[in-house]
Amino acid sequence: MHQNPILPSVPPHSNSDVGLRRMLAAMSIFTLLMSIPQALTIWVGHRAEGVSILTWSTYFASAVLWFWFGLRKHDKNIYLPCIGWIIVDTFIVLGAFIYG
Repeated sequence: MHQNPILPSVPPHSNSDVGLRRMLAAMSIFTLLMSIPQALTIWVGHRAEGVSILTWSTYFASAVLWFWFGLRKHDKNIYLPCIGWIIVDTFIVLGAFIYG
């Protein structure tokens, strides 16, 4: 089969792709950990003042869509972090409803 000369020939997992994937995984974990204090403030301190249910519900919807997309693409770097996001977002939204 003849390759298209317009499209660059890039291996599926080039070195730059591996580095980017590692950085994205690290940032996903880091940002998820940064959200946990919000959930703890709500559930341990029973305080949800200033927590936007609309904002966190949107984050939840986004995580569900990314999870679905990652499953369809069979990309663990996409769908696995979304499990954590779905859990944290759920706790924050529920807590905001209960304690807000």
